[in-house]
Amino acid sequence: MDRSSQELVADASRGDSVAIEELLERHLPMLRAYFRLKAGKKILSHESVSDLVQSVCLDVLGDLSQFEYRGEPQFRAWLVQHAWHKLMDRWKYWKRAKRDPDRVIAVGGDMEGDPSLEWLNPCLLTPSREALGREELEGFEKAFALLPEDTKEAILLRRIAQLPYAEISSLLGKTEGAVRNLVSRGLAKVSLEMEFKETE
Repeated sequence: MDRSSQELVADASRGDSVAIEELLERHLPMLRAYFRLKAGKKILSHESVSDLVQSVCLDVLGDLSQFEYRGEPQFRAWLVQHAWHKLMDRWKYWKRAKRDPDRVIAVGGDMEGDPSLEWLNPCLLTPSREALGREELEGFEKAFALLPEDTKEAILLRRIAQLPYAEISSLLGKTEGAVRNLVSRGLAKVSLEMEFKETE
């Protein structure tokens, strides 16, 4: 029988390498999907999703002994907070000083074989769309990028991190009703934008 996340967190914080590996494997798809949609072109033109995920995993391992497990949603929220801080750090890095273009290596945007694509599919289902193909996922990402930041964050926390509305409300400092509106209206806008592009 699979160990619970609480058992894995406890064992991992004591240095159990098997528990650490299993715990991270459970949440890698979520972290990959979060970075794909949250990172933005500026960061992803310099760094791959895989590198960002690996860096966050190292940060999480370093902080695991300080984490007090209070349930799966709180653990996912903790992981997302690490991911968010990583993105802010990388964004500041690339924005700060002018980088020598000869020393900067651009990262390709090839999505072939990216496991986050398969994981995004069921997480982004809307009433009007029962499945998303690869081209539709690309369209989704473009439409998603047009949304206001608070709407994107609400959708990511609800559909990707799968946090309860109460947890998202606390993280964003908004009422649960406001968060629900952001998610439903945001997904509706994305769906409309994708349908509009398909008819062009």
